[in-house]
Amino acid sequence: MALSAESVVHVNFSNPRSFATKFNSHLKETFFPDDPFRNFRNQPLLRRTTKVLQYFVPIFEWLPNYSFTMFKYDFLAGITIASLAIPQGISYAKLAEIPPIIGLYSSFVPPLVYAVLGSSKHLAVGTVAAASLLIASSIGKVASPRDDPILYLHLVFTATLITGIFQTVLGILRLGILVDFLSHSTITGFMGGTATIICLQQLKGFLGLQHFTTKTDVVSVLRAVFNHRDEWRWESAAMGVCFLVFLLFTVQLRKKLPRLFWISAIAPIVTVVVGCVVAYLLRDRDIIQTVGDLKKGLNPLSMGHLNFESKYLTAVVKTGIITGILALAEGIAIGRSFAIMKNEQTDGNKEMIAFGMMNIVGSLTSCYLTTGPFSKTAVSFNAGCKTAMSNVVMAICMMLILLFLAPVFSYTPLVALSAIITSAMLGLIKYDEVYLLYKVDKFDFVICMAAFLGVAFVSMDVGLMLSVALSILRALLYVARPATAKLGNIPNSTLFRDIEQYPDATLIPGILVLQLGSPIHFANSTYIKERTLRWIQDEESVPSSRGNSTIQYLLLDLGGVASIDFTGIETLVEIMRNMQARGIKMGVINPKIEVMEKLIAAKFIELIGREAVFLSIDDAIRVTQLSLTVRA
Repeated sequence: MALSAESVVHVNFSNPRSFATKFNSHLKETFFPDDPFRNFRNQPLLRRTTKVLQYFVPIFEWLPNYSFTMFKYDFLAGITIASLAIPQGISYAKLAEIPPIIGLYSSFVPPLVYAVLGSSKHLAVGTVAAASLLIASSIGKVASPRDDPILYLHLVFTATLITGIFQTVLGILRLGILVDFLSHSTITGFMGGTATIICLQQLKGFLGLQHFTTKTDVVSVLRAVFNHRDEWRWESAAMGVCFLVFLLFTVQLRKKLPRLFWISAIAPIVTVVVGCVVAYLLRDRDIIQTVGDLKKGLNPLSMGHLNFESKYLTAVVKTGIITGILALAEGIAIGRSFAIMKNEQTDGNKEMIAFGMMNIVGSLTSCYLTTGPFSKTAVSFNAGCKTAMSNVVMAICMMLILLFLAPVFSYTPLVALSAIITSAMLGLIKYDEVYLLYKVDKFDFVICMAAFLGVAFVSMDVGLMLSVALSILRALLYVARPATAKLGNIPNSTLFRDIEQYPDATLIPGILVLQLGSPIHFANSTYIKERTLRWIQDEESVPSSRGNSTIQYLLLDLGGVASIDFTGIETLVEIMRNMQARGIKMGVINPKIEVMEKLIAAKFIELIGREAVFLSIDDAIRVTQLSLTVRA
């Protein structure tokens, strides 16, 4: 074994930092890990004011440098996503069981708000299928969209307001960490389950059914389909299959030839236009169901329609919070994924504020929940958008449609909308990702399937909560059962690594080096003590070359211990006393500043002795080996 001959470097036992210094450090790392105010320091007052304004209102950052060349790209992207916003707006409004015109309203006002406050250059604002269905299933429990559509719509507006307030508060308080509890496995399973039940619900449109269930689970949907076989219409089914084949063909064409992305982008609006023509020609035969009347005009104010009656408030708040978290997770993840492709960054907390404000304003102007849908964002990105101006262009296009062309789309067949929704949802079922989860991490696979099966066979909120609960349980298991490792020396080096990972690593005679890789606190202190004693017992049970156990030193590597509480310190004291009873000396290696400060304050350092605290494993080995030599 080659060990360094350099002198031992002394450990820093300086006085602990003040409470204010530690508090400020923890506050910064908890709420401001990205240090958003670093550009404001050491700036003149006017410059600092400008920077603050640009930080909180991002449009003031990119608009002064905006050029006509950039506008040409944004104009093309805006028109392209506007063509997608029309069929999606109508389709997802039908999923939410609200008037189709509300879906068009929701693509006019919210994008304008996001263009001012959003930090993503590529995100396209609009409604999404999962949140739409979740709204329908949650609000529908307290108000029927068929028996009392006005009350139902007002509660949807109120839930949207709650969503906006919730998202804004999260952003202001910089509590984006809450969104992180929706793991990738949870989102994959939830979106897959939601896509499955949405596709099955489109059988109502494909088959032209007049009666259907209000429940969302697979069993109820299939029962409703087969219980009303007398309402099936082959004309509607034939038209739906043709539309679906056309849409799926354009999707595959885009995958094979990415430069032809615009064909799949305009395919939904082409489907709607063709469907409108067919429905208009067959209007006297009453064989094709359409969306019905769509009136001209911009968004009417809805602030007077918000309903906070106590008997509805629980359902409204629950819906607002759940859909708000879901919308944030989807929108922020999509914005970040496209920003990474351009080596750019988006601010998650600013995105929360932007989403929140556009939903607050939207709820007051006859809109329902909006976020950043993947399909529209992908189309906008592929169209070459440069800034959030593409959302402004889309909003202007939607304004013109609402003012002059809205009635044209009143002939849109429901079966066309079903085909559009189905083609979009099929892309959300990530078979390859589920298989990868199964191969890489079985627990992640279980979390994913819990979300999928819970959504598909029980309800959306149950599936989501079940999956989140399993994710939290897993996190708690990691906390309560942290990783520990026995370290050995890599031959011909001064490196010490886990002997399980590196079988060639050699143990140091008479010395046991253990690595603790997580914070030590009340939840895992007992396990750490028991696991440490088991390492000692395992070593003592193995006879040495002298015929008995020769473990004389226990060295604990605390380099991976970020924090420790009083229970954790007491655990170290108990381990030390147990070692003393066995005739084994104990030392600690490389405690971090926060851990060291607490060990000093609790007088653990005095108890164990400063000479038993080392800066590195190499130092500790050389000192303890010297002690062993002297004793021998």
